[in-house]
Amino acid sequence: MRLPERFYRWRNRLLTDAGFRKWAASFPLTRPIARAKAREVFDLCAGFVYSQVLYTCVALDILRIVRDAPLDVETLAARIAMPADGTDRLARAAASLKLLRRRADGRYGLGERGAALLGAPSVLDMISHHAVLYADLQDPAALLRRRSSETQLAEFWRYARGEGAKALQTGDVAAYSDLMASTQAFVAEEILDAYSFRDCRRLLDVGGGAGAFVRAAGAAAPHLHLMVFDLPAVARIAEARLAEAGFGARASCFGGDFLRDPLPEGADVMTLIRVLHDHDDDAVDVILRAARKALPQGRPLLIAEPMAETPGAEAMGEAYFGLYLWAMGAGRPRSSLELKAFLQRAGFPKVKNVATRQPLLTSLIVAT
Repeated sequence: MRLPERFYRWRNRLLTDAGFRKWAASFPLTRPIARAKAREVFDLCAGFVYSQVLYTCVALDILRIVRDAPLDVETLAARIAMPADGTDRLARAAASLKLLRRRADGRYGLGERGAALLGAPSVLDMISHHAVLYADLQDPAALLRRRSSETQLAEFWRYARGEGAKALQTGDVAAYSDLMASTQAFVAEEILDAYSFRDCRRLLDVGGGAGAFVRAAGAAAPHLHLMVFDLPAVARIAEARLAEAGFGARASCFGGDFLRDPLPEGADVMTLIRVLHDHDDDAVDVILRAARKALPQGRPLLIAEPMAETPGAEAMGEAYFGLYLWAMGAGRPRSSLELKAFLQRAGFPKVKNVATRQPLLTSLIVAT
């Protein structure tokens, strides 16, 4: 048996021994560690309840209600149409999670985490959307035993069903396009802070949705011509929104299916933002080969998405996105090393990681 495995067996024997745990919780030097580990384990057990407290606060708009002035329980109960005793229980739970803060006089105002969430409206939209995910996770074992396109998430993200995606109409894509546009804001900021488009002239955002990223890029780099490629119904939404934002003369929108149609040529920089992790491995190969064919020699391809094995965000990659994408019916989280192998196989020999401020939210790879 190799040394690391011997160590893990020894460690596991200690951690499963009731006598050792009792000693560790009593000994002054190990007591803080034992208590911290106990809290971590309990948080795993209670995590679903915590998420439901968060979801309820967002769904009832409680964070905005108390933003300007703290409220007592009776007033808050009237505002959210809930009995006072239920409101009191919810407010106490939210305060324990730092979503609210209980004042000395018993009123509830905005807490530290609640304030941070109000400053990120796109995150609030994603929390509201989680009702769909929670419905699919009612029986996780059953979900994992059979991957299906008949889930609520697959119904929401209609393009994930593959065949027939190109025929989707505006009504089929509007809801998910709005969510993508909303949650694109913080991703766009991360990318634009990490990468300069100064030496680029024409940007093609593949799977660019309603054009949220190219609008941000166009505002940051006024010399850029903006191009969006997405399903025809989505491209029409992008064209309208770019025109409304004043980018009509600088923008071109193309409708198609990047798994079956060639990508538009003429761009000297291309972006795939939260696209690859939505697709299975065969589809990723197809997308990257299409990108290689459409890009001039030596020009950059940017891939931005949450990635597996990101230090400090391992659970978000494998636990959150792993199950989310499984329920969606397509895709998986990949590490930067895995993506590098896909890129090199597709004809991008130079691949580098570019640091972002919040790799937990999005990591960035530049390939040429």
